[in-house]
Amino acid sequence: MNKDIIILAIETSCDETAAAVVKNGKEILSNVVSSQINTHSKFGGVIPEVASRLHTENISLVIDEALTTANIKNEDLDYIAVTYGPGLIGCLHVGLQAAKALSLLCGIPLIGINHLAGHIYANNFVTELEFPLLALVVSGGHSELVYMEKDYQFEIIGSTMDDAIGEAFDKTARLLNLGYPGGPIIDKLAKSGEAKYKFPQVKIKGKYDFSFSGLKSACFQLIKRLERNKEEYLVEDITSSFQESVLGLLLDKSLLALSDYPVKQFILAGGVAANSRLRELIMDKIPTSFPKVKIVLPPLWCCTDNAAMIAACAYQAVKHGVSNDSSLKADSSLTL
Repeated sequence: MNKDIIILAIETSCDETAAAVVKNGKEILSNVVSSQINTHSKFGGVIPEVASRLHTENISLVIDEALTTANIKNEDLDYIAVTYGPGLIGCLHVGLQAAKALSLLCGIPLIGINHLAGHIYANNFVTELEFPLLALVVSGGHSELVYMEKDYQFEIIGSTMDDAIGEAFDKTARLLNLGYPGGPIIDKLAKSGEAKYKFPQVKIKGKYDFSFSGLKSACFQLIKRLERNKEEYLVEDITSSFQESVLGLLLDKSLLALSDYPVKQFILAGGVAANSRLRELIMDKIPTSFPKVKIVLPPLWCCTDNAAMIAACAYQAVKHGVSNDSSLKADSSLTL
């Protein structure tokens, strides 16, 4: 590409209404996120119908702010990028329809982006990705190990058999009456706790697959047993024990995959990538066993859903000849 490529990206896969303008896949001109967390925290989780309505109310305002902040006019744009899956179907539709309308109005090509690919390419804001690489994608809805032999080539080699890790955090936090979202709360409490309780090892058929539902149930049974026996316990110790178990499973599977796949980089991606203990474990354990593998951690601001990561991914999609038209449809269960 000989000229600058300016991309307006839109992300509405769950409860963040986001738009960003990014030049050449790395220079962020604007990155606007309207969060719905205060609304959904009252219900202990995301209510899809409420999320869709709030996206509808905010999408135009967020796009306008992104363009204004970037000092970019419609005619300056080269591409419109949008998340079309996976995610909540009603939420995806809002962003997709807005992107289609802009594409048609401005005569600008449309690029559909997989939300998970966006999380992976968020790491481009840290450093150039080197292939082959292994990405651990962990969030409220996803837990995958993704092998990328080449740029924009994805192979899921491991995934969760039940709950995603973020979902397991949320459910456990709800069990302990800690509030929503559960991940950041558990991460914070675990820092002052002791991992004194041992959870059973989960037997999983797939070599690189995960299972978190059993650990969540084990936590529930532990609390019930302690209460039944009238034993005092600290919530901090429960959260620390639970977190060490679930993160230990992530790390064990990642190390196993690294021993089988000769990669140059190991990348962390997704909302749970913000977990301080997970980042600590990765930086502590992986270099010991695989000193030649470069570790890339996304900036904290880019772990949660945003549109800058969608634009970064879209830039790579453009280089690989990906394009879409008005027939593009939202796909709530889209895979890499």
